[in-house]
Amino acid sequence: MTTETVSSPTGRLAGATALITGASRGIGRAIAEAFAREGADLFLSATARANLAGIEAHVAAAGRRVAGAATDVADGASVEALFAAAVEAFGEIDIVVNNAGIYTGKPFTEYTAEEFDRVMRVNAYGTFHVMQQALRHMQDRGRGKIVNIASTAGKWESPNQAAYNASKHAVVALTRCAALENAAAGIRVNAICPGFVETDMIGEFEGHAARAGMEFDAFKAAMVARIPTGRLLQPEEIAHIAVYLASPESDGMTGQTISISGGMRMG
Repeated sequence: MTTETVSSPTGRLAGATALITGASRGIGRAIAEAFAREGADLFLSATARANLAGIEAHVAAAGRRVAGAATDVADGASVEALFAAAVEAFGEIDIVVNNAGIYTGKPFTEYTAEEFDRVMRVNAYGTFHVMQQALRHMQDRGRGKIVNIASTAGKWESPNQAAYNASKHAVVALTRCAALENAAAGIRVNAICPGFVETDMIGEFEGHAARAGMEFDAFKAAMVARIPTGRLLQPEEIAHIAVYLASPESDGMTGQTISISGGMRMG
């Protein structure tokens, strides 16, 4: 058995323009690479413009148009400027992927208000800001696809993750509300809810390991042992679902929250 996840391109996104936040690494980068393989032109964002150099070069080498900008999704004005730049560069935006996010985990009583607020501002408010700009643009055109990267934490609760759980529950709710309001306008809004994915964010669990009195490698092994498939997900596996949700193949779907967790969470 292999865990190789790179698929052969089929041109499912040919002629489309996609805007992706948090595109410099991890899931966001994997989605950008997959979209480029499927024929989309890309406008990418990250917290720092320099962080996009690698993925922009990759997309350009694939023969697709690519541009980018630094964006703080927690700041509505920054997101408005992002969309203005994307429209100036490409004219229209067909697909928006809301991927930017952060993680902070600790016991409920140990969060400071500032820590809780930061997670909510990036994950919940950030999703809201991007969706609002995307919907305004897409409503004028009468079509569009929005793909939000939520989490299994947006559907099931876990200890020591109150801020993250709350923020991702908000993403799920925003997805469903926007889907209901905009279905008749030809806009489809769906979310992907990944479980444990092999990205830099896994390193944020070191605090959980320390609280459990475990070395991080042992803690990570215990995490994997909870997954029925016996391994962490790869970012490319999330990207495959994003391609489907961004393509015409999913035109009959909206308001859905698709879980992918190796069987750890079902439903």
